[in-house]
Amino acid sequence: MTAIAASNRRPWLVYALTTVLLWGVWGALSGLSAERGFPETLVYCVWALTMIPPALYILWRGGWALDRSPRALAFGMTIGLLGAGGQMLLFHTLTIGPAYFVFPIISLSPVVTIALAFLLLRERTGPRGALGIALALVALPLLDLSFGRGTSGGLGWFLQSLLIMAAWGVQAYFIRLANHTVRAESIFFYMMLGAVLLAPVALAMTDWTQPINLGLDGPWMTAAIQILNAVGALTLVYAFRHGKAIVVAPLTNAGAPLVTAVLALLFASMVPGPLKMVGLVLALIASLLLVSEPERDSATVPS
Repeated sequence: MTAIAASNRRPWLVYALTTVLLWGVWGALSGLSAERGFPETLVYCVWALTMIPPALYILWRGGWALDRSPRALAFGMTIGLLGAGGQMLLFHTLTIGPAYFVFPIISLSPVVTIALAFLLLRERTGPRGALGIALALVALPLLDLSFGRGTSGGLGWFLQSLLIMAAWGVQAYFIRLANHTVRAESIFFYMMLGAVLLAPVALAMTDWTQPINLGLDGPWMTAAIQILNAVGALTLVYAFRHGKAIVVAPLTNAGAPLVTAVLALLFASMVPGPLKMVGLVLALIASLLLVSEPERDSATVPS
């Protein structure tokens, strides 16, 4: 009874943990598509299509009450295009820069979200939450370290990595901001629309001269994996609706890689290196601190 009452008082936590679980499983499986000969650009297209069913489902549950106001459209499309545009830029960035530097940089996108929420939304948390946020921000680059070869592209890859970090950080801030005036169902619908609109760009970026796996373990397996990401994005919107961005952003970004690492250890016997192990421990402590932070009233959005 106590757990049920706590979840009713803190609905954001249920949604945030659902996102962590879905994105963690997705992270453990997402590499299978490329391994089976299905290129990342087409993975994006499949992901965009998997956004459609959950978007239509929540609209149906809400009586097809889509907010068509210019404000809702502007918020939703901005959120959708920031997320999808960052993904498009990531495809190119990884061709000119080392992944082991690119991913730690973009993993710091919660820094942008936290700064904007702190300064513009006046969101605050207690000492326990502040320590959790700090540990999560330290853990994130360690969790995304991936040593390997990268091609040299001057400083272009670094600047593009910063742009992706900024885009995803601002996107999360706008999800929180939009939830004050726009229905979550409408926000996610326009997020889906923005992702679908950029699918032709991904198609144009695809190298069609290379063999592409179109079998069951190609687009169909990819769809089964990417639906986890899509539904996780939906629950993230609801988490931002009910919870503070300064808590939701670091919790979901640190928690999901933790689940991925545990699954990799259980099913693939992949033991993380020393730095990643430190990151996992910090992420676990950060997640526990953020989850256990006493609920405080959220600041109102400045008019």
